[in-house]
Amino acid sequence: MSQIVFPELFTQRLHLRQLNEKDAPTIFFLRSNEIVNKFIKRARVKHMDEAYAFIQKMNKVTDEGTGNDWAITLKENSVMIGRVCLWNFSEDRTIAEIGYEMDPAYQGNGFMNEAIRSVIDYAFNKISLKKIEAYTDGANAGSVKLLERLGFVLNPGRVDEDNPGNCIYSLDRVD
Repeated sequence: MSQIVFPELFTQRLHLRQLNEKDAPTIFFLRSNEIVNKFIKRARVKHMDEAYAFIQKMNKVTDEGTGNDWAITLKENSVMIGRVCLWNFSEDRTIAEIGYEMDPAYQGNGFMNEAIRSVIDYAFNKISLKKIEAYTDGANAGSVKLLERLGFVLNPGRVDEDNPGNCIYSLDRVD
């Protein structure tokens, strides 16, 4: 069986790499912090073991070829400041969902914009996706602004059955 090579991505200031066990404290923080989770409907982690289990789960998703979960790190010191993922691929692998979260200490510096631009480029130019979707809480003004700045368009007719407060945005590849 061939080993899937994780697609590391680089931007001017960032290195997007595969999650590893050293990221557990940051994963724990991101998945338990009140500010980060204000608009995310999920159970908060309570124990470090849950962070390790999450990393293993995301790396299994990569190994199975059903998604990628990148640790967003600063190039100069490898500090993990957030994460971005492509997952929930359509059956024909032409559409995927993007998800993201960042340590509030690093928000407002354009890091997430830079990271997502890199993932968009990868998605459209390396794995030939035709569309990327993003589900975000309509009250999360920062996320909505980010998506719109990146060219995502609101799909007002679509509803997230699991989270009715979510808005669904999409970005189509331009050929």
